[in-house]
Amino acid sequence: MTECIECGAEVTLHDDLEVGEIVDCSTCGAELEAVDTDPVELDSAPELEEDWGE
Repeated sequence: MTECIECGAEVTLHDDLEVGEIVDCSTCGAELEAVDTDPVELDSAPELEEDWGE
């Protein structure tokens, strides 16, 4: 487990978490990206931008 960086709630993670994986906070709904796994460090997931077919 680790804390949500948005609301501070506990976020439950599975054992085989990988860097770059997106997890959701079940309390506030924030999308968080795993930026490190030992120790686990989460950051806000990047917003996907529309490419408009480019």
